[in-house]
Amino acid sequence: MRHLTAPMLSVALLIGLGATAAQAQRGPGDRERYQRCIAETRSDATRAIETANSWRAAGGGLPARHCLAMAYLAQELFAPAAVAHEQAARAAEADRDPAAADLWGQAGNAALLAGDTVKAHAYLSSALSGAGPDGQRRGQLLIDRARASVELGRPGDARTDLDAATRLMPKEPAAWLLSATLARRQGEYLRATTEIAEAAKLVPDDPDIMLEQGNIAGAQGDPAAARRFWEAVVKAAPDTPAGQEAAKALAANGTPAK
Repeated sequence: MRHLTAPMLSVALLIGLGATAAQAQRGPGDRERYQRCIAETRSDATRAIETANSWRAAGGGLPARHCLAMAYLAQELFAPAAVAHEQAARAAEADRDPAAADLWGQAGNAALLAGDTVKAHAYLSSALSGAGPDGQRRGQLLIDRARASVELGRPGDARTDLDAATRLMPKEPAAWLLSATLARRQGEYLRATTEIAEAAKLVPDDPDIMLEQGNIAGAQGDPAAARRFWEAVVKAAPDTPAGQEAAKALAANGTPAK
């Protein structure tokens, strides 16, 4: 079962993406050292921070900086991870390394995890400027930047990004879920209903989607339907953020989650 809660990239996924992001245009020795350092972020993240810092101090460059960022992420030190990713992205840009866009994207997601939406938005904008034409890559970055825009109180910017993301990735449930949530919050209930239905077609048993189906039903004045969705979420995923939000809505006599 997929969980589509924000931010989009989990720590595990960020680390998985990072395992190849800084390897471009590096010699075999650096690649092997980088791979060992990344492996250490999974086995002993504290030691990996020491390893990466020592390597960076000895002139390790981009691979060392990126391994440091991954080690911070592994320890869930999100603010330092965002800074380290930013430094790696700047180093990549200076080297004209094609990994720069991916590193900016990782910096943005780390900043989202840290709660720094101003930096997240800036980092993700930098990622998009260098992301190229690949629809999947751009679409994911647009979704993540839309999250930051919502947190910054810029729903118009979020709408622009989500509309572009759903065009680029019509089979991505998170894009439809976030678009439906934004439509509900703006009182566009017909659009919200249509878009959450698209998300539900793709992942019908996802608790975040079911939560939003309940929220939309409640906002439209159908408390019975809302309760059915929320009760289904609580039953299927009681310990998830979606399950907890659904339980709160039920306890509040059917008041939709925000």
